[in-house]
Amino acid sequence: MTHVLTGRHQTVFGLVSNLDFREAKIKICNVFLITVSLTCLMLFTGSEGPSVQVTSVPASLVPYSLSFSARVSSPRPVSKVESNCPLDPLQYLNTEQTQATVKLAAGHKFDRDVELLIYYKDAHQPSAVVEAGQTSAKPGTLMGDPVVMLSLYPEFPQAVMSSVASCGEFVFLLDRSGSMDCPTNNSKRQETRIGSARDTLLLLLKSLPMGCYFNIYSFGSSYEHIFPKSVEYSQKTMEEALKKVEEMKANLGGTEILNPLKHIYSQPCIESQPRQLFVFTDGEVGNTKEVINLVKSNSGSHRCFSFGIGEGASSALINGLAKEGGGHAQFITGTDRMQPKVMQSLRFALQPAVVDISVTWDLPKGVSVTVLSPPITALFQGQRSLIYAQLTGQSSEAAEGCVTVKYSLAGHPSQNQLHFSLKPAEDTGLTVHRLAARTLIRSLEMEERERRGEQDGGVKKKVVELSVQSGVSSAFTAFIAVNKGDGEAIQGPLVRRNVPTPPESMDESTEPQQTPRDPFLQLVSVQKASGCWVLDPALAAALGKTSKEVESPKPASVNQEVWATILALIWLHGFKMDAREEWELLAMKAVSWLRAQNGHSAAPVEELTNGLLLNSVQKASGCWVLDPALASALGKSI
Repeated sequence: MTHVLTGRHQTVFGLVSNLDFREAKIKICNVFLITVSLTCLMLFTGSEGPSVQVTSVPASLVPYSLSFSARVSSPRPVSKVESNCPLDPLQYLNTEQTQATVKLAAGHKFDRDVELLIYYKDAHQPSAVVEAGQTSAKPGTLMGDPVVMLSLYPEFPQAVMSSVASCGEFVFLLDRSGSMDCPTNNSKRQETRIGSARDTLLLLLKSLPMGCYFNIYSFGSSYEHIFPKSVEYSQKTMEEALKKVEEMKANLGGTEILNPLKHIYSQPCIESQPRQLFVFTDGEVGNTKEVINLVKSNSGSHRCFSFGIGEGASSALINGLAKEGGGHAQFITGTDRMQPKVMQSLRFALQPAVVDISVTWDLPKGVSVTVLSPPITALFQGQRSLIYAQLTGQSSEAAEGCVTVKYSLAGHPSQNQLHFSLKPAEDTGLTVHRLAARTLIRSLEMEERERRGEQDGGVKKKVVELSVQSGVSSAFTAFIAVNKGDGEAIQGPLVRRNVPTPPESMDESTEPQQTPRDPFLQLVSVQKASGCWVLDPALAAALGKTSKEVESPKPASVNQEVWATILALIWLHGFKMDAREEWELLAMKAVSWLRAQNGHSAAPVEELTNGLLLNSVQKASGCWVLDPALASALGKSI
């Protein structure tokens, strides 16, 4: 039975989901923060009328316009808002600059997604937002009590981060079941999931630090591995692995992940090389609980980073692997690219493990706290963690509460203490309440799946009650459209309205064409394990030049490999800044190699290297920010 959420609910698109605050930014793609009535979402007729095909018209003839306005509220001052579309000037609503409105400029052409990048001051400081409960809701319920949202976005000391960046045993476990031969999305470019995975493994192997260990497993109904055990990363082992990766196809049958995991965990860990497991799969398994329990039982010896490819990937499996393995889960769906998400997880894996995480609450007498979020099992620099909690009761003694977060990073203890008001402002839209409800609902849904057949339906009942109370949909509830005129449900089938849309940019040719290899991947493929490039025809071809064109400008005093590496880095900074997340780690390795060559070349490599670093921290607008990254590029202290 599906329970129905009815009434005069309003919904805010994009808010009742996990907003992405990585690097203190919000990216909103195909999702607009527009409040609309639910009855606008569905169009009904009577019992007749077939679906009508959507027509395509030039962007200038689209018979509608977009008016978009967003209100930004934050505990931290908003420094600026950027977009890939023209915006009206940012309007601050208070002197503290913690509230602002941003509007899309008139004349939007519907030729791109609308993306907002919102920058905050002091983004790495923990913050707490307390939201008053709904006055009409019963006290003691989630919607009737105040809710606090604690946001953690840590920045770790650079000395600690650099000390362990070259350590690790990296084990990659790739799904090669038949479904991995499906296209990555519905676009005309028929790149398959296994093809995208091969390209991703290329980037991963080129980005690994010298001195680490690695191995690659693949699985279906059976499993294979490239090396009998993890090997030290070198030019020889990297080339051998890449050769095997190029031959990988989606030809191993079903999705049996338990046995390869058992084999991986049976291998002894390498001293001073913490194990990092990367799992890629596009399906689900029949023994999810057993797989997750296996990861949990080995959580003390490794971290697990999981990737769900496509809409069919099991969220219970992907989230469970990362949660119990102390790693991070990513989902690649729709038009998402696999490479940037995987490279973000590699950056997390290169960070030291945060352990002994604890959150304690200090509240005045008469006030109690109920934590709604699952316990935090991992913290990463560059990744926000959220904790939601319900505050019940009142106190006449104090108007302030306190929360303390403690953890240990590479043997260095850290403590953050944050005070927050127990008397929040009224009429805040209940956004934090609904985000908290969503978090609790997702946790309960996972618990219900894991314990299916072992309980009397109490968890399901709790989910339904919470969903109806908060207006947040769940696996057991759904929204319907309501005719506001008489309050009766509208009868009849759902039909599609003919709404002209601007055409997508596409290749008009109907002839199947052999897609040439991406020049970016071609350039990456010829990089050496040490980080350098060699001045040869393969590099010239990747740069789109002849050998003479890349060799003739080289100063006589400059080493050939130094020159080749500088050319490659210049090309990346000049032509692939939009894919910087994908090549940043391998470029850092190249810069480190260049600096190591300063004593072995007559050329002033240090000056060239500093110039490249300076380019790497420049913003898209052309400016630089006065921060540690700029100081490092200049070879100075902050």
